[in-house]
Amino acid sequence: MTRKFDDKVVILVPTGSLGAGAREEELEYGIAQGAQVIATDAGSTDSGAAYLALGMSKNNRGSVKRDLTLMMKAASKANIPIVVGTSGQAGGDLNLDWTRDIAVEVANELGLRPKIALLYSELSKETVKRKNAEGRIRPLAPMGALDEATIDSCDHIVAAMGPEPYIAALEAGADIVLGGRTTDTAVICCYALMKGAPKGPSWHAGKIGECGGQSTLKKVDASGLLLRIDAEGFEVEPLNQINTATPESVSGHMLYENSDPFRLYEPGGVLEVSKSHYEQVNPRVVRVTGSEWEEQPYTMKIEGAASGQFQTVMLIGIRDPIVLNDLDTFNTKMTKTLYDRVNSVIGEAAGNFHISLRLYGWNGVSGEKVPDGTPPPREIAVLFVATADTQDMANQIAKACNPKFFHMYMPNHDEMPSYGFAFTPADIPRGPLYEFKLNHVVECDDPMELVRTVWLDLGLEEAA
Repeated sequence: MTRKFDDKVVILVPTGSLGAGAREEELEYGIAQGAQVIATDAGSTDSGAAYLALGMSKNNRGSVKRDLTLMMKAASKANIPIVVGTSGQAGGDLNLDWTRDIAVEVANELGLRPKIALLYSELSKETVKRKNAEGRIRPLAPMGALDEATIDSCDHIVAAMGPEPYIAALEAGADIVLGGRTTDTAVICCYALMKGAPKGPSWHAGKIGECGGQSTLKKVDASGLLLRIDAEGFEVEPLNQINTATPESVSGHMLYENSDPFRLYEPGGVLEVSKSHYEQVNPRVVRVTGSEWEEQPYTMKIEGAASGQFQTVMLIGIRDPIVLNDLDTFNTKMTKTLYDRVNSVIGEAAGNFHISLRLYGWNGVSGEKVPDGTPPPREIAVLFVATADTQDMANQIAKACNPKFFHMYMPNHDEMPSYGFAFTPADIPRGPLYEFKLNHVVECDDPMELVRTVWLDLGLEEAA
């Protein structure tokens, strides 16, 4: 018979992403409230495929070092562990090694000798091909079946871990666990699951805490969150004592990066919250009960990123009233004019190329047709993007197109139009574009089978 969990787990989430700005006073408050672990996500696919393809972080080194310094000071003083998921933005091996080096540097500067567990979840192409041949990889919409050519095109491939590797590292005595690609939720809830807390409240608390204070109402700028998990549910409290949590702010976070407000798919199961109850227990704290966990066959999401063609951009400002009063016609005519220009002056040598115009101030974000009757803007910025097989060709296409932004007439133009280039030279090489090639799940018999754990014991290194 399973013994009922009769304890409470207190999780301190200092920031929504390592490097985004942990706050010393919030860490001190969370520690004073009995925090047993400091847990934070450190990455996401939100910012695109480049960070996985290149093995680099979106955040600058100084910001990550600053957050780690505050966290490691607080954790050492309180004698509690730190867990970090999706290190270095994308969670590949290079991203994790980059974060590891910063943590070691901070430890040396603070005179600390932590035992660090490194959880690598980057996959070799051979491993992915083997799993695919065994029929154990299936696509997520809108992707199709996976082929070897797609696998070979990837620069780096990672699998998103669940909580099990973190639990194993913590049970083995890790002071700091730095993880590769991990689901945001798993890194927040792993400590509670290790302590035997019920899975429904633990996973739900992990989801609510994944982005730090984002699930709260901010009266002042703040970063963190405190989660208290018990046998029946969990509580959510912002670390800043002026901010508040409400049933609406907490429950609404289930829709963050999730299309279903009641179900969240994770490795090994589904979080089900349709029966959850959200109660305002005091002006700052919300209590959640009724969360459930449904066991499912264990799968891990795999992501693969690759570089592609090259791009050159130009930024052009327009205040011409004739253009602004008929931007759809301008966009259509200019795009055709630019294609005709490239085909006439470069011809077949241009190869597989593409030109796009993004009209910021009109529809540059959505790309959708603006409803009829919409008043013209005061001005717009046109982002010209040339995409080609080489950087040189993208540059040449931009140079060929440049004069048309001085000389293309619109109907009703009696005089030559004049637009303003933001920079000189006007054409700016952007380098290769990056894209995700894999959006699939892989079936696993063991949650640990695609994870490699490496230990770094700074205490033993010093003794040696």
